[in-house]
Amino acid sequence: MNESKALITNDAVVLGILMLILAFVFYTSSKKTGFWAKFYSIIPSVFLCYLLPAVLNTFNIIRGDESGLYTITSRYLLPACLVLFTIGIDIPGLRKLGRKSIIMFLAGTFGIMVGGPLALLIVGAAFPDILTFGGEESWRGFSTIAGSWIGGGANQVALKEVFGASSNLFAQVVAVDIIVANIWMGVLLFGTQYDAKINRWLKADNKEIKELEAKMEAVAGAAENRKNGTRELMLLLGVGFALTGLAHLLADILAPFFKENYPATEAYSLTSTFFWIVVLATTFGLILSFTRVRKMETMGASNLGSVFLYVLVATIGMSMDLKALLENPKFFLVGILWMLVHIIFMLLVARLVKAPFFYVAVGSQANVGGAATAPIVAAAFNKYLAPVGVLMAVLGYAVGTYGGYLTGLFLQWVSNFLQ
Repeated sequence: MNESKALITNDAVVLGILMLILAFVFYTSSKKTGFWAKFYSIIPSVFLCYLLPAVLNTFNIIRGDESGLYTITSRYLLPACLVLFTIGIDIPGLRKLGRKSIIMFLAGTFGIMVGGPLALLIVGAAFPDILTFGGEESWRGFSTIAGSWIGGGANQVALKEVFGASSNLFAQVVAVDIIVANIWMGVLLFGTQYDAKINRWLKADNKEIKELEAKMEAVAGAAENRKNGTRELMLLLGVGFALTGLAHLLADILAPFFKENYPATEAYSLTSTFFWIVVLATTFGLILSFTRVRKMETMGASNLGSVFLYVLVATIGMSMDLKALLENPKFFLVGILWMLVHIIFMLLVARLVKAPFFYVAVGSQANVGGAATAPIVAAAFNKYLAPVGVLMAVLGYAVGTYGGYLTGLFLQWVSNFLQ
């Protein structure tokens, strides 16, 4: 038997350590005053959920490559997470936000889908060495940024598996993702102080936002009045894992079918079992969002999905080698150009349709930041508008897998073209 590199090899102990880390992060990040409030105003909590397990891995206290926890969380918790996030999408509610809100969200999505391949084309043409990292194709890692910036962490992890990015490559792009995205969020929060001036430049009327504030204030706190217990939790677990099981069942049929009859589709990941698992899980959640099952969101579907997601994030972190983070700073150049394309496209569309800056900011964060940060940006305009950020961000979870997958294919084409 080969001697282990890690100090702790028992997965039960490792899981206990990871859960303790998550508990610590969530407890300290809930502080509204004092040192921790200032700390988390600079360092996002999700970053610590990646970073602390990565520190333990880097110093060989635990080792992701010797643990089975990531396989379990990615195959079971991730699809259930996708179901729980998408099941609560309120399509009629999205329509009530007005067409400009949807236009700006989709403009943000399109800007990311175009921006990534364009940034890789520009930087790759100038620095061809960026096209590979550690012997593998860099586009596989960049595709996970597309999943994150269109949808969220669950979509990002799904695309990591679909396109086969290694842990070291993933560590590189996660750093790009988090740093670039949080810089942009800071710019948006700063911009809320100049909302009126920006709206004048966009030639936008802010009247509909004021009306929306009044409506949201009237219904604020309705969901919080509902008391949920063990019954609701078991219903959520039942739906989430039942659909996860169904996704696995169908994926075990579809992947071999494509592999045997259409082997050329391997280039599009159609022969991958995991690809079908995440696509089917997302699709099942979307279908149920058109039924009465959507009301399970008031039971805490998104909250439970977030728990699954953060456990998944921690297991990803324990596979990261922090020493590899600074091996290729050119990755950040791709990320910055990528974000600039997204920003420029959103501002052009906003000026064209005369959309208020609120829709620009929240539509962008609904893509780039997801449900964790879109409500923060929305609340910076008015605290009663935070649910609007959640509503738009949940739409991102639905399209994140699909949009990120297509962007990954575009990135692959650019990489092949440059080589």
